[in-house]
Amino acid sequence: MKAAVLRQVGSPLTLEDVELDAPKADEVRVRIAAAGVCRSDLHFMRGHAAMKMPAVLGHEGSAVVEIVGEHVTRVKPGDHVILSFAPHCGHCASCLSGHANLCDRHMATGGTMFDGTVRLHSGSEDIAHMGKVACFAEQAVVPETGCIPIAEDFPLDQAALIGCCVTTGVGAVLNSARVNPGSTVAVIGAGGVGLNVAQGARLAGAARVIVVDVNDAALEFAGRFGATDMVNPTHENALQRIRDLTGGAGVDYAFEVFGSAETITMALDATKKGGTAVVIGLTAMGEETGIDALQLVRQEKTLKGSYYGSAAPAVDMHRTVDLTTTGKIDVGGLITRRYRLDEINDAYEELARGAVGRGIIEF
Repeated sequence: MKAAVLRQVGSPLTLEDVELDAPKADEVRVRIAAAGVCRSDLHFMRGHAAMKMPAVLGHEGSAVVEIVGEHVTRVKPGDHVILSFAPHCGHCASCLSGHANLCDRHMATGGTMFDGTVRLHSGSEDIAHMGKVACFAEQAVVPETGCIPIAEDFPLDQAALIGCCVTTGVGAVLNSARVNPGSTVAVIGAGGVGLNVAQGARLAGAARVIVVDVNDAALEFAGRFGATDMVNPTHENALQRIRDLTGGAGVDYAFEVFGSAETITMALDATKKGGTAVVIGLTAMGEETGIDALQLVRQEKTLKGSYYGSAAPAVDMHRTVDLTTTGKIDVGGLITRRYRLDEINDAYEELARGAVGRGIIEF
């Protein structure tokens, strides 16, 4: 099959013919339908995050089941599925305590399947799987718990986005922060995840959703997804503007969706007394941020992280499909660019240049 392979940091992905093994027990072989062009993959391409190479990236995808391994009961051939990059073992401490998105066994076997081996090869060379998904390829072998079955009439391009940016953004609002109706929200970063934080806040009934970004086009686009106010920090003092919009107090909830020390500090500073700052963005390896510990204590602020929207994918992704089909959230409107697999490097060049919305690879 064809796959886009990352062989060296800073180099383009190479389109190659690779081999894919049959699924083992508790695994599923799928044919990829669509894959999202997400900035998290760009972190690996640029060396801001590390994994064993060569690797097939791609963690936001949808697919159709082709073959199931032994003991698989959740899906069958022909099923349409959303792919989850946080499959769970169901037996570790995190899974058993209700945090399957933080599965210990999954995180301990990054780049491989749960048994520590790979299903991707180029001759005698092993190829790593990003997130046990590796959907920048025509087909993939994934864990059974990484396949979330959906109705056949739900659009597979939209299903791909529920695999990451929608679940991460909306989930951060509903699950991690539990935003209250009538509250004020700041969203720092208007990329794919930030847009879904905005529409999650709208869904939760937030009275004001302030989106901050250096890209005016991205800010304008955010208005379609719930932003009530747009702030560009290259044109004005973002913190002062947020305070002006909230009567000097700051917001009830601030979401950092860019991934830098500067924006994490901004999120904490933007929250009011007793407010909550939620960090979603992935910083570069080794990047540290200093926070004002005094305000954290004296103003009783909360600073917390949110991974994959604190979601239970097998439950929350079905809820998100329902929210989409009933018009409560807009997933189709996020898609602004479509590519073939052989155009994947063009897709990431456009993302790096600041293209708004979400691009997808269609197979």
